[in-house]
Amino acid sequence: MKKLVYVFSVIITAGLLAVGCRQTQPADASQADSDTVIFDETVEVDSTVYGVCGEGTAMHTLELVTDGGDTLYYTYQVEEDAAVLGGLMVGDRIAVMGTEGEQGLVGKKFINLTTLLGKWTSLDKNFEIVEGGMVSSNVEAESNPWVSWKILNGHLLLNTDTFDIVELGADSLYIENKTGIYVYKRAL
Repeated sequence: MKKLVYVFSVIITAGLLAVGCRQTQPADASQADSDTVIFDETVEVDSTVYGVCGEGTAMHTLELVTDGGDTLYYTYQVEEDAAVLGGLMVGDRIAVMGTEGEQGLVGKKFINLTTLLGKWTSLDKNFEIVEGGMVSSNVEAESNPWVSWKILNGHLLLNTDTFDIVELGADSLYIENKTGIYVYKRAL
């Protein structure tokens, strides 16, 4: 209960303003591909691996059938700083951030993109994250609606605002940036 009160006080204190990185366009659009984002003239390459959660997924192993058709196995220990956001359900789209260790691939952060999709609402925002990187706003009077989304190196980009996903569940989404924590509930 104290955590919930703290989260809401942070939201109220922050004034629900999201401030993110300014994205600039490359001089030649052919220089940047879909895995590259340019922030203030610096290039950031996306190291995220995307795919579908496979049937071989177990308690500490993710079987990921990548978008390229490869099957990768990531081991992870939630107790040792691995974050599983949104759960690991067979057939769901997953974004994985990991490293290669002595024993093979080690997952550090897993984001269930299937769980992330859908309608979310808060005090001042009401939006839907849809497949293909689109966000639709359901509040006509909103001054700066989000219209696009992307995962980049484990962060959620909404337009050019960059957030860490703190919690992702079936009915809740907590995202954080330097201005505060923003809490959303699933809208039906």
